[in-house]
Amino acid sequence: MRIEHIAIWVTDLEAMRRFYETYFNAVAGERYHNPTKEFTSYFLSFTDGARLEIMHKPTIQTATHKAVNTGFIHFAMSIGSKEQVDLLTEKLRKDGFTIAGEPRTTGDGYYESVILDPEGNQIEITI
Repeated sequence: MRIEHIAIWVTDLEAMRRFYETYFNAVAGERYHNPTKEFTSYFLSFTDGARLEIMHKPTIQTATHKAVNTGFIHFAMSIGSKEQVDLLTEKLRKDGFTIAGEPRTTGDGYYESVILDPEGNQIEITI
C-alpha cells in the first residue's frame, strides 16, 4: 500500500499551483471544474511519491488559526541533500515566504526546514 494523494483546500487555486510548480517542480494535471458544485481542482505530480490535490470552492471557510489541532498538520517534501534544503529555504526566504523552522537536524535524525506555503500550510523540506 501507499498514499496515492493528499488534498488541501485553498483560497487561490492558481497562485497555489504556481507556488508548487515553481518551488517543488510540480507538474499540474488539467484543471478540473464542476460548475454545479462550484468546485475546481488540480492534481500536482512530483518526481516520485504521492500527488497533491489542491481544491477550491467559494463556500469553504479559511481557518482562523493553524496552531495545534488534531488532524492534518504538515507534509514533507524530500529534495535530496542538506545543501538543497538550505538553498531552497534561502530562496523561499528571499522570495518573502515564512520560514517557520530553520534548517536543522531534528531529534529523530531528519535534516529539515519548515516553511509555510502562501496559505499557511506547513511544509517540511527534508533530504
